[in-house]
Amino acid sequence: MSASGTAITAGRSEGVSSLQRFTRRRSTIAFLMTLPLIAVIGGLVAYPAAYAMYLSTLNRRMTAFIGLEQFAVLLDTDTFWMVIAQSCIFAISAVFLKALIGFWLAHMLHDIPAKGQRKWRGMLLVPWVIPPALSTLGWWWMFDPSYSSINYLLNVFAVPSVPWLGEPWWARTSVIIVNVWYGAPFFMIMYLAALKSVPEQLYEAAAIDGATGFQRLRYVTLPMMRNIISITVLFSLIVTFANYDIVRVLTNGGPRDLTHVFATYAFQVGILSGNVPRGAAVSLFMFPLLAIFAFFVLRGVTRRNKEES
Repeated sequence: MSASGTAITAGRSEGVSSLQRFTRRRSTIAFLMTLPLIAVIGGLVAYPAAYAMYLSTLNRRMTAFIGLEQFAVLLDTDTFWMVIAQSCIFAISAVFLKALIGFWLAHMLHDIPAKGQRKWRGMLLVPWVIPPALSTLGWWWMFDPSYSSINYLLNVFAVPSVPWLGEPWWARTSVIIVNVWYGAPFFMIMYLAALKSVPEQLYEAAAIDGATGFQRLRYVTLPMMRNIISITVLFSLIVTFANYDIVRVLTNGGPRDLTHVFATYAFQVGILSGNVPRGAAVSLFMFPLLAIFAFFVLRGVTRRNKEES
């Protein structure tokens, strides 16, 4: 019995060690297969970011190290503070409206039969599929003071023409409208996928308990969708903060630099004005803001995942 027990134990040990070797081999193979992706990320993301950090510490001629002086100069200018304010107003307002409209559209589509859903999904995704620069040119024509189709329709109903791109408030509103039109379908498709994953039994139980539509939304739908809502808002906020095409094509930062966001102002300072280190400093300025927001959002998602598991 002792000899047979020893043999069984040895067999188990050998099996475990073989399994461990196989697991290590699979992880090694997986790592080797991800090396091309790691190289792409390193070459297109990590290296440019590190190089931008290095550039932001140089003087205008890029011949001397000056530390954080570029950031100090930026914070001492009124224009840059306007850029910060406009970037925050633009990103927060646009993401909030995109999330709200996308949530509403997702619920509308969710209640449509499956056959009709495909048609409506395809049509509503068109704004997101069209390249932003191309679609913004169409909006620029609709906002044009001389040929504005929107103003023409307003005049038909005896409403005065709106200076969409000529006055600061309207120019900011126009940029937000175009960004919402372009980004709302992304929220719609993400929220629709999340709604499909909510078990119908939860709604049935809530209905049996006498819950109203708003109570089902508050206590069933939103708790089941909070992770996807958080991730979608985080991703959209990062992309919206870094938006370049819409502002560049529609207003080019005007009037009086009041619609500039970080990306367009970095292009103006770094490329058009020839001060590449300062442009790099502008582009890096939004990194800590987004990093802090991403930290809290991802921490909340991780905590909820642990609670659910």
